[in-house]
Formats: sequence, C-alpha cells, structure tokens
Amino acid sequence: MTGRRPTRSTLPGGPRGRSRATRTGALSAGALVACAALAVGCGVVPGATGGSGDDGPITVMTWAPQDTGATNKPGMPALAQAYARWVNAQGGLGGRKLNVLTCNDHNDSVAAAKCARRAVKEKAVAVVGSYSQYADSFFPVLEGARIPYIGGYGLTNTEFTSPLSYPVNGGQPALLAGLGSTLAGSCGPVTLVRPDTIAGDELPALLDSGLVSGGHERSHDQRAAEDATAYDDQSAQALAREERTGRGAPGCVVPVLGDRTGTFMDSFRRAREDHPGVRTATVLGSVDQTTINASGGASGPYEGAYVTGWYPPAGDPAWAGMKELIEEQAFGDNAVDAADAGVQTTWIAYTVFRGVVDSLGDGEVSADTVRRALDDGLEVGTGGLTPALRWTFADKLASVGFPRLVNAEVTLQVVREGHLASAREGAVDTTRTLQSANVL
Repeated sequence: MTGRRPTRSTLPGGPRGRSRATRTGALSAGALVACAALAVGCGVVPGATGGSGDDGPITVMTWAPQDTGATNKPGMPALAQAYARWVNAQGGLGGRKLNVLTCNDHNDSVAAAKCARRAVKEKAVAVVGSYSQYADSFFPVLEGARIPYIGGYGLTNTEFTSPLSYPVNGGQPALLAGLGSTLAGSCGPVTLVRPDTIAGDELPALLDSGLVSGGHERSHDQRAAEDATAYDDQSAQALAREERTGRGAPGCVVPVLGDRTGTFMDSFRRAREDHPGVRTATVLGSVDQTTINASGGASGPYEGAYVTGWYPPAGDPAWAGMKELIEEQAFGDNAVDAADAGVQTTWIAYTVFRGVVDSLGDGEVSADTVRRALDDGLEVGTGGLTPALRWTFADKLASVGFPRLVNAEVTLQVVREGHLASAREGAVDTTRTLQSANVL
C-alpha cells in the first residue's frame, strides 16, 4: 500500500518502547455512574481480575451485537479477547496484564446502555474496538464516567462529535462519500437501499455529497427493514425506478444493509433478470469476500461492483501482526476473519490503545490518564494501516459536524472475476467531499 508510513509510536507486533514522559491521574469516584450488576452477556478473559492500578491489570471492554436478526459482529469481541491472550503471553502492556471484558449489545438500545454501565461498574479505562448503532444510549453513560471510546465502527454521527470518542476510520461518512464520488462518473440514476433506522437516516446525505461533487444528481432514498428475510418488493421497486428514469449510462443500485445486504442481493439477482444493465455498488461491512463467494463469485450479482473500504486489502503486508495474532490465539475460530472490517477495526483500535499505554510509561493507567494522553495531542501510528492518528476539535471537518473525524481516507476495490481487488492504488482522501455534505 502506498502513501502511508509507520510513525513514531508503537506498531503492531513491534517493540514495546515507552515514552519517558509520565502522566498521572486518577478516575474520580464522583465521576463514576453507579449501577447494579447486570446480566448482559458479558465475558472476561480467563484469569483476569480487573483493576487498573500501577501494577494491577488494565481493564477495557469491547462490545458488538451477536446472535441477532440484523447485523452481527462476533469477530470484534473475539479478536479483542484473542488480543488479550496474545499480549499477556508477551508480558502484557507495559508489564501489566490486559483484562478484556466483552458484551453483546443485541442491536438494542437498552442492552447497549447496559454494556456501558457494565464498563463503568468494572472500572474499564476505555471501550475499545466496538460496534453499536445506539450511540444515544451508551455515550451518555460513558461521558458521565469519562471513559474514552476508542475505535468505534463509525455508524453514528455521535462517534464523530463526542469529546470522549476517538474513531480510527471515517465510518459510514467516508465510505459513502467515497463511493458517491466513484459512481458519479459511471452511473445513471442511483438508488440507495438502506435501513429504516435512525442510523440509516444519516446515509443519503453522505452518498449524495460524493455524487453531487462529481456533477451527478442526488440518489433516490429507498428505506428497507433492517431484519427482513427477503427484499423482493424493494428490489422490484429499485429496478422499476431505474427503468423509468434510465438514460445514458446504466443505473446503479447501492444496498447498504449490513449483514442483510446479502439477503437483498438474493432478491435483487432474481428480479434483475429483465434489467441486465443495472449495476450494483456498496461499502465494505455490507459485503466482503465471503459474501461474494456465497453469492456465486464471478457469476454472482456483485461482479463488476465497486466497494469502498477503510483499510488496505487483507493481503497487504501491513496486516502481518494481526494475522500472527489470529494464527497464535484465534486459529479455528470462524468468527475471527482477517478480511472482516470489524475485526480489522478492533485490531487498529487496540494498536492505538497500546500506543497510549506505552506513552504513559510507569504511570497509572486510568480512564483519565488515557483520555488526557489522547487529548494532549498524542500521535499514534498503526503500522501503515491508517494515517498517523491524532484527535483535536479543530480538524478540517469540524465545520460540517465531524470534529472527531481525523481519518477520511478510503480505499476503492472492485469485484473482478469473483474476487475483491484494488481498483486504485493507494487511498483516497474524502475530506473535501465531506466538507460539502449536508448532514448538520
């Protein structure tokens, strides 16, 4: 991957050098949000005991939905626990054991809030590499306890506005803006098929920012149930619209339905037999290589489709550290897929957290010291998987409502002969496109 260079802070699998600067602080008891023990499906790495003193274990949490009728990300908590086993086998973080709690948010606002309260009760110093669309439920709890949220999946605007949020990618905003820019020059009318949810309501403006920047008209916004078992009606409606408005270049249908994108494409493939010219495009997280294989590979509906992602392809050498971890600590766990965007995000988030702990030297690791290190301008490298990351409230996208979005780069891939391949060398910066997005 070109255009990215390792920076001065800790790299995946590399030496664990420490900064001489030591920052100290304690998490005020008054800032903690009291809660009773809640049975919300949380787990802990065996043998870990909690706590985050100078010599005690460092406790963090990772949450994601599992076993639901909508989008599931079991690989994220599974990778987090494998990461704890991996670093603990190497002596821990700065000589301290890493204690990873996990929680299932069940794609439910109440459960998401319970996960956050559990993090407070267990004295987690950060929530790392997690996925939830219910930011309005969990962020107030974390903010009340001043617990930083490092490396969310970027599903909601709150992840790019909260002072406690430290995103490692550009989330849905960057993916959709980048995809819109790509489709502007190659598609006729564009139909966005997205979840009929609060998070889904934010998607049309983001895709349109890319389309409009390329001189294209805005997309048609088509809502769909997030947990449907078939999308025959939605597919027929999208294709009927393309037929009515089609002119010049063939139309494009963009399904962004998470795990249900494959279900939509099953319906779409049957309905498209009479509309062979209509193309598809989507974003990573809604489709991956496994999805493409299951849908028929080169003969399936994704052939020729553009797919935007946040990171280099899974075959890039920059992922060597994560693959080593998987081989040593998660081999045989089907939930942990090195090509999954959620797994990749969790790896990068823990890389950032490790860099923060290293910067604290021999000082206390607490929610306050972790947050202070990040807020004081610490720059963290991710081994070339992202640009160097540093969070402030004066970044280029603050004026359009994304003050915490510090990595607006996306990669462009295309399905060729049934396989995801790079469509363009290097990453594309969507900052300028997002500056024109009407999302405030």
